[in-house]
Amino acid sequence: MRFLFSIFFLLLALSSIAQGTVKGRVIDRLTREELPYVNIIVYGTQIGTTTNEKGEFEIKNAPFGYLKIQVSYVGYQTLVTDDYLVTKEKSPFVLVELEEKTAELEEIVIRKKLFKKKTESPLSVQSLGLAEIERNPGGNRDILKVIQSLPGVASNPGFRNDIIIRGGAPSENKFFIDGIEVPVINHFQTQGASGGPVGIINTDLIRNVDFYSSAFPSNRGNTLSSLIEFTQKRGNPNRLQVRATLGTSDAGVTLDGPLGSKTTFMASVRQSYLQLLFRLIKLPFLPTYNDFQFNVNSQLTENSELSILGIGAIDDFVLNQDVNDGVNDEETLKRNNYLLANLPEQSQWNYTVGVNYKRYTKNSTQQFIFSRNEWSNSSIKYSENTGSVDDLLLDYKSKETENKFRYENKLRKNTYTFDFGMGLEQANYFNKTFQRLANSSGVSTQDYETNLDVFKYALFGQISTNYFNERLGVSLGIRLDANDYNAEMKNPFNQFSPRISVNYALDESWSLNSSVGLYNQLPAYTILGFRDNEGNLVNQSNVKFIQATHYVSGIDYRPSETTKITLEGFYKDYKNYPFSVRDQISLANLGSDFGVIGNEEITSNSDGRAYGFEFLWQKKSYEGLYGILSYTFVRSEFKGNTGNYIPSTWDNRHLLTFTGGKKLKKNWEVGVKYRLVGGRPYTPYDMDASTLIANYDVSNQGILNYTRLNNLRFKTFNQLDIRIDKTWFWKKFSLNAYIDIQNVTNSEAVEQPFLVQVLDNEGNPIIDPNDNSRYVLEELENTSGTVLPRFGFIVDF
Repeated sequence: MRFLFSIFFLLLALSSIAQGTVKGRVIDRLTREELPYVNIIVYGTQIGTTTNEKGEFEIKNAPFGYLKIQVSYVGYQTLVTDDYLVTKEKSPFVLVELEEKTAELEEIVIRKKLFKKKTESPLSVQSLGLAEIERNPGGNRDILKVIQSLPGVASNPGFRNDIIIRGGAPSENKFFIDGIEVPVINHFQTQGASGGPVGIINTDLIRNVDFYSSAFPSNRGNTLSSLIEFTQKRGNPNRLQVRATLGTSDAGVTLDGPLGSKTTFMASVRQSYLQLLFRLIKLPFLPTYNDFQFNVNSQLTENSELSILGIGAIDDFVLNQDVNDGVNDEETLKRNNYLLANLPEQSQWNYTVGVNYKRYTKNSTQQFIFSRNEWSNSSIKYSENTGSVDDLLLDYKSKETENKFRYENKLRKNTYTFDFGMGLEQANYFNKTFQRLANSSGVSTQDYETNLDVFKYALFGQISTNYFNERLGVSLGIRLDANDYNAEMKNPFNQFSPRISVNYALDESWSLNSSVGLYNQLPAYTILGFRDNEGNLVNQSNVKFIQATHYVSGIDYRPSETTKITLEGFYKDYKNYPFSVRDQISLANLGSDFGVIGNEEITSNSDGRAYGFEFLWQKKSYEGLYGILSYTFVRSEFKGNTGNYIPSTWDNRHLLTFTGGKKLKKNWEVGVKYRLVGGRPYTPYDMDASTLIANYDVSNQGILNYTRLNNLRFKTFNQLDIRIDKTWFWKKFSLNAYIDIQNVTNSEAVEQPFLVQVLDNEGNPIIDPNDNSRYVLEELENTSGTVLPRFGFIVDF
């Protein structure tokens, strides 16, 4: 670490100030025709130019660093692009697609340039640009951690990427990259949910992120709490560019450039070295992850283009059986032994590949999207890690495969926009499970194999328009989903999903927005494919789509074109949530840990609700200053087996986040992030069940008392992160070095204590002298939170 500090501060003496080049082309979004004599300026400056007769432009005196381009043209809506990085050797190519005005617009639209608003989703939508993602303090260049700065988003203290939106479980989110669904977005992802410790998506390939917490457009289905859309960069059409990154947990390289006169590519690979680091600092588990990501974009004809996408990962998690060698501290030995006894060894691999063919006509854009994704997950665990068949506790192997097609046509006629289409999907789910389980009712064994095929289809349509010189916007949408899993789901009208959004601009700064929608989500394949030990699909006869009806209203204030202030109230009404027959709880309470969710018998009869309000102040980067302040009050409750509402695991109540930064002279930048997360509820242990030898030998941990579901609550957690960046621009390359210090105040999060065996002097578990069927157990403190400095270097050439 001293060596890294030395390198960092040695470089501080070096800097240069110079100017770079930005090239690009401006076209009509629908007709794809080049637009000549368009006004081009670097946003926030007087530096600019105009396009030539071919719609091409070049700015030769652009400042180094991240910048936006403002584009204006008579008869078209003024547009400000996303962020682009300019260095001596990195000259970005900006393709600008302008949209014609539908009427003579007043000043009201000018303040939408940085904060874009869609008629179909006028509220509950936030956008993050490249610079906001790259420099987010505590984010470690992981997009899913950056999203935790947004309103309504809760996260668990610690290192996981569980995204909890407005009181909804992590399983209720959907992710798309360039319009293609990507089901697995985390390394070591929890099956049946979406959380994990490290994101798969490489920030180096992402241009911007759009985050929806409600008002979902009808062309996106199978989500209840959030929709997260990632837009990728395109490769540079003029020259090959290289970016190399080195951080505290992984290293990677990204290439982009031309493959021909009309085709570009981007590709990246990353590899972690956590296994070596964790072994060095003597942790009981050794994770390794690798990932890849690429895109290819080709202009086939003047009015058509083809995009190809690929993303995937390989993850391995093994135990460090030698972790206790040379360790004498009693608390450390207990903690290591507990983790060794509980954690399985795990292997995962996944990929998503897709093709998006776009065809443009005068008034419409058609998309034909084909994709395939596959996810393999296996885990194994032996009692005392002996490796003996007689001691087998868990042997889990599963694979999820989906082949998808979606057709979409976006048609514009006068002031109306129509978006309609359909989707087809063939899915296969394989699972072979042997698992011994223990709960308050005793020990049971699951031993089954399933191979399930499901055919799905969807129809959707949305119509949007504006009235009164675009002051009033109205959007109506419907969606129908169906599959052949059971009779209930075969009828698409059982999954009828209407939605409506309305917005009204009071003046150039103030607007009112509202949305109501009913959304459906198919339960996880782990639920659909579960069989009892006789081979019966026990959930097939009763499982239904989960439903959530959203009611959202809010007010939007734009004091300037760089600042947005919003206040929104929301209510989500849940129906048909899966309810565990074994544990008698709603599965809405699960998903915050590793493993598998839903691999059990359920009934679709749990109801719930989540409600609250959220405040947001956001300032986009202007003159070097940017920031996001958000506060959310949220309640999340689901009915238990008595029919009464009980706080769910995601009932954090109070969420407060501030993220801000300032660009300083000589290419310095400093950022801070403060995060406060209200304590979430938890369930105490059932000591009578936990101390039984028969139970503990199977569970190796405490058994929860679900008759007292979530009647205790953790303390509020807060964390302060600071990041300092310095960039040097040299003739042949640029270098960005950063220090990202997480949890500067050394805040500690107290979690539920571990329940461990009391050992005698020879290391054997002590039997209860009053009942020889029970162990003597003790609680072992379980806390997380320490000052964590991270270093990184990014080289562009």
